[in-house]
Amino acid sequence: MKYYVLAGEASGDLHASNLIKEISLIDQQAHFRGFGGERMEEAGMTVLKHYRDLAFMGLVPVILNIRTIRKNFRYCEQDMLDFKPDVLILVDYPGFNLRMARFAKAHGIRTFYYISPKIWAWKEKRVYKVIAYVDEMFTILPFETEFYKKYNYPVNYVGNPLLDAILEKKIEPDFPKFWAENKLHEKPILAVLPGSRKGEISVLLPTMLEAAAQFPEFQCIIAGAPNMGIEYYRPFMKDSKAPVIWGKTYEILTHSRVAIVSSGTATLETAIMNVPQVVVYRLTPKWLFNFLKYFFLKTKWVSLVNIILEREAVTELIQWNFTLKNVVHELEKILYDTKNEKRMLADYRDMMIKLGEAGASKRAAGLMVSKLKAYHSNKN
Repeated sequence: MKYYVLAGEASGDLHASNLIKEISLIDQQAHFRGFGGERMEEAGMTVLKHYRDLAFMGLVPVILNIRTIRKNFRYCEQDMLDFKPDVLILVDYPGFNLRMARFAKAHGIRTFYYISPKIWAWKEKRVYKVIAYVDEMFTILPFETEFYKKYNYPVNYVGNPLLDAILEKKIEPDFPKFWAENKLHEKPILAVLPGSRKGEISVLLPTMLEAAAQFPEFQCIIAGAPNMGIEYYRPFMKDSKAPVIWGKTYEILTHSRVAIVSSGTATLETAIMNVPQVVVYRLTPKWLFNFLKYFFLKTKWVSLVNIILEREAVTELIQWNFTLKNVVHELEKILYDTKNEKRMLADYRDMMIKLGEAGASKRAAGLMVSKLKAYHSNKN
């Protein structure tokens, strides 16, 4: 069968690549085409557009790049019609993907959504677009089943694919080897994860590095976003000599004492890796977040760790609260007060119980292929 897959960011590229691998094991005649990144390409998909050229963060970047965004929509629509897929598989990234779901529905293309848009957090009315345009939803967070039940929309809960991704790359810490391989000092590590989008790196990284510099007993390491070179990071690093290391985020976390993390999938990864963290985020322009929070945001928290646990397990420094002073203060609470660290690690254990077992990619692939076969069998 033919699969058209759309992922618009690094985490989507990772999870879609594992899904593609699992589908290929079941459907040996599978052909994959779509938008994504290096991991999806390595898994066997023809990648037409890289996700770095799709992700525009904040109101101003979207306005400035509106022509490019429209061009990407038109290109995707025409290519999908030419490819004639058996199914369109959408991976998170709702701004782009819900429009493509509508297009697919209008042209009789079966549509699966893997990793639900976070409509339970904001823009909840988009649930009606999901109901109208998406044939099957495959969710990865335990509370999403109840959310969709309110709208009488059945979903397939498959578990969280991050567990698969992390278990696949899980290693035992070997500090001398890690220090030597990456030309690091023999000092404990403070990891900085500034996100995978250009916009968030430019906004978050300077303050993150400035905060890390207040702890000279630690060495700061930046987890680099895939396919984003050092030339992009340098303008936001000021006088920092922190190394940027690519393709080793899980290794970095394995060897880290603490982390400063951009809100997003990385907060969940850091928690699964059992690393104490401070979560930060700032949307530009600053007033936009308050506007969105007042009119659209439906959750009390922004980090997945807190949302899953329904309590504050990790501190979130968002918008005006994201200051050098506050980041330093929260790091001090973790590093120099063991009861705070122990409480956070205990919360992580509770979160792992809620997430359930590994194997999400395999379960999702099996369900997708069987549902497609049943659909085509009934059609014939």
